Formats: sequence, structure tokens, C-alpha cells
Amino acid sequence: MNKKYFYALVSVLSLCGFFLIWYLVTEVLHWFPPQALPDPMHIVRSFIRKWSSRAPDGGTLPQHIWASLHLALYGFLLGAVIGIPLGIIMGWNRTIDLLVTPMFQILRPIPPIAWIPIMLIFFGIGQTAKAAVIFVSTVTNCILNSYYGIKQTRDVHLWVSRTFGASSWQMLWTIAIPSALPMIFAGLNLSLNVAWMSLVAAEMLAANKGLGYMIQYNRMMARADYVIVGMIAITLVGAILTKILSMVENAVVKGRHLGEK
Repeated sequence: MNKKYFYALVSVLSLCGFFLIWYLVTEVLHWFPPQALPDPMHIVRSFIRKWSSRAPDGGTLPQHIWASLHLALYGFLLGAVIGIPLGIIMGWNRTIDLLVTPMFQILRPIPPIAWIPIMLIFFGIGQTAKAAVIFVSTVTNCILNSYYGIKQTRDVHLWVSRTFGASSWQMLWTIAIPSALPMIFAGLNLSLNVAWMSLVAAEMLAANKGLGYMIQYNRMMARADYVIVGMIAITLVGAILTKILSMVENAVVKGRHLGEK
């Protein structure tokens, strides 16, 4: 507990130091003009104002957050529902592994943002294109981590279960999948972050609402304060989503912290 409080104190002090430096270079030393980098208090006022103000981009901050959030979660959940079972089957069944892996290895190196133009061509400027980008970015990481999680199942555990007469299905559900859960959740965590970033990038190119659109619009209007407000909103929402996923992992993955005690 002492270490926990110590690390929390260090984190708080580092944040205070960051904002202090920000205040010094903007309000005291005037190294940056207010139009380029507003001071922290100006950002706080803009953040509060944007909760109820639609100017200048036509939407309040909660509206932009919801527009991005529900689309990101839709693509993320769809990618997880398809990617995790597919990765498990690829890792467990040799025949399916040989059939699917070559195609997957061809598509895997393509970064998620690179899919944005092709999705816009196929689906046009709309929600479907952005959901498809999020799905592609999510499903790839879910397949990869689930696949390697299953592959890392210890042979001795499978041998012992086979000795006691367990079927292949029983070995998969009672040994392989539980041992692969940490890798699966690592893939979900990575997929969530990538999906969130991919959505914001897609909204910057083609959207009329969302945090990415808000940042891009205010950049063109030279409103650096609202650009930073959008960036802060992305950080806060991403941190909340990561925390929720971590809580789910702690509840599902049994014995995750036994080695830390």
C-alpha cells in the first residue's frame, strides 16, 4: 500500500509539474502566442463552455463524445466477437490454421489508418465506412493475440488431461482458453486503443460530428483552445474505456495478480 500511494503521489506531482511548465511558458514567459497555445486556465474555461455551447462546430462536447463513442464501441465489439473465436480456432485446429493464416499474414501488416481511403470508396462518407475501419483495426489484433494465446498452451497440461480421458473440446474449454485469457485481454486492450485512434483519424477526413471532426473543424477555424479540448476529451474517454476493460479482466482472469503478492 505504501508503494501504491508513493506511485500515486509521483503521478500527481508529475501532472502538477506539467501544468506548471505550461503556465510558465504561456502566461509568464510568453513563449507562445495565445492563438497557438492558450494557457491552462483558458483551456479549462473552454472545456466547461463546450459542454453546453455548439459554436463553432455545431455540436456540444457531449454530443461529439457520444458520436465517436457509440461508433467506436460498435466496431470494437463486432471485431472482438468475430476475431477472438477465429483466433482461437486458428490456434487450436491445424487445418484451419493452414487455410486462414496465409491470408491473415498478408493483411496483418497494413496499418488501420491505411484502410480509411478504401473504406470511403466502398461505403462512402458515412457511419458504415468508419465502423468498417474500426472493425478491421480491432479484428486483426484480436485474432493475433487469441491465436498466440492458444499456441502458448503448455503441452504438459494437454498431455495430463488427455491421460485422464479429456476430449479435444474439453481440453480447449478447460485448459487452452483459460490459459490464453491474459493474451486475449491484452489483444482487446490494444484493439480498443487502436480502434479509438482509428475512429478519430477517420472523422478528421470525412465526418460531420465526432471528436475528430471537432478537432479538424476548429483547427481550420484557428481555435487552438477547442482543439486541445478535443484532445483532452479523447484522452479521458480512452482512459475510462481502458479502466473498464481492466476491471472486466480482473473479474474474468482468475489468479491474475497472485504472482504480485
